[in-house]
Amino acid sequence: MSAARAKTGVEPALGIIGGSGLYEMEGIEDLRWVRVRTPFGDPSDAYGTGRLGERRVIFLPRHGRGHRVTPSEINYRANIYGLKALGARWVISVSAVGSMKEEIHPLDLVIPDQFYDHTKRRVSSFFGDGIVGHVGMAEPVCAALGDLLETGSREAGARVHRGGTYICIEGPQFSTKGESQIYRRWGVSVIGMTNMPEAKLAREAELCYATLALATDYDVWHESHAAVTVEGVVANLLKNVATAKVVLRRVIPRVGKACAGGCGDALASAVITDPKAFPPRTRKRLGVLLDRYFPPKGKGRRG
Repeated sequence: MSAARAKTGVEPALGIIGGSGLYEMEGIEDLRWVRVRTPFGDPSDAYGTGRLGERRVIFLPRHGRGHRVTPSEINYRANIYGLKALGARWVISVSAVGSMKEEIHPLDLVIPDQFYDHTKRRVSSFFGDGIVGHVGMAEPVCAALGDLLETGSREAGARVHRGGTYICIEGPQFSTKGESQIYRRWGVSVIGMTNMPEAKLAREAELCYATLALATDYDVWHESHAAVTVEGVVANLLKNVATAKVVLRRVIPRVGKACAGGCGDALASAVITDPKAFPPRTRKRLGVLLDRYFPPKGKGRRG
């Protein structure tokens, strides 16, 4: 389907971005795989849309089914734009990470509240080409959604850590020991390759966003643990993914209240460009984001 033809007024949905090892969600009823064309190119895969109980759900495998897309190859703008076009209001990002702290053990779950973007070559904004927008990122995670993830994780019997900083590196290689030790000195909690610019784009799209991070290893800094290997990561990942599915099944029915943290109004004062100066092509490309504040001619402004 074309993003430009996405229906307005559709039932709000919870978007789930499945990371490594999470390529599908069991239990989704009336599942349909929908391909979305966006002005920013193709998303990682088709979106699985359906219902889990009373909640409409949209599932996207971040690396594509079969794990075909590297972290640097992911089209983050298309992924988030497609979720927005399909009616997502909340997004849970499930992500494999390495632990950078002794107290975060492999197989633990982490719900970070901050991010550090250490990537080098990713496009991190929908804006540009004649329209300038600056969204606030001081609190990049929706606290209400984080609360639900924390509660669901504890109910699932997982060892969970609330808060901390997720450093996002370019990859696809794992860190050198020197890099890992430097990141440790920076005070970060976990390390991964995918949550930036994903979180930035979710904020620009006015989506409530939170990460359920699955710790698989101690990166390469821990002297008494073997250096990270693909085999070790995959073994722990499979265990963590099973836990994450239990958490999601507990969280999904509870999502639905309006966010009081401002996620849904992030663009209210963010666009600096005079609307009279909007280039028509750029304005059309950003329609899913901007129509609420700058209605096309003949349509009234929506609150």
